Amino acid sequence: MRIGILTISDRSAHGERADRSGPAIAQVIRQRGWSVDRVHVVPDDFQLLVDTLLEWADSGDFDIILTTGGTGFSPRDNSPEATLRVIERETPGLTEAMRAASLLVTPHAMLSRARAGIRERTLIINLPGSPTGAVENLEVVLPVLEHAVALLSEDPEAEKGHRPAGG
Repeated sequence: MRIGILTISDRSAHGERADRSGPAIAQVIRQRGWSVDRVHVVPDDFQLLVDTLLEWADSGDFDIILTTGGTGFSPRDNSPEATLRVIERETPGLTEAMRAASLLVTPHAMLSRARAGIRERTLIINLPGSPTGAVENLEVVLPVLEHAVALLSEDPEAEKGHRPAGG
């Protein structure tokens, strides 16, 4: 699987603090044996996020784009809106599962506005901005990502991952 990681942080983009979430996510991905093909940091600017997500998704270079940051209540948190502008189909089960798991850790999980969805054959998932939150949420969806990519690529073997009727 080919994965791009986009960190959305004004402070990290301006060199005021190191990006810790992107590298934390990349480490988890690489431990699974998957490829991290691009890691990039951008400020939380709506149009820049839309443009970057469009460029990455439309390039055909990525199966999955993971964003980290910009999912909260701050007026500068634009990741969900930018993602909604770019995707063609939402995948609410992913974000519902992440929020449900996170609620077992902190009540602040209900403040997450993260979105996930599909643009053509690329899956885009918003993760929280904290390294711990980003990794915890990624670990929730990790078990289904290979199957999701197989379905998006119309791999004939993908259906074998489904449970038979009545089973």
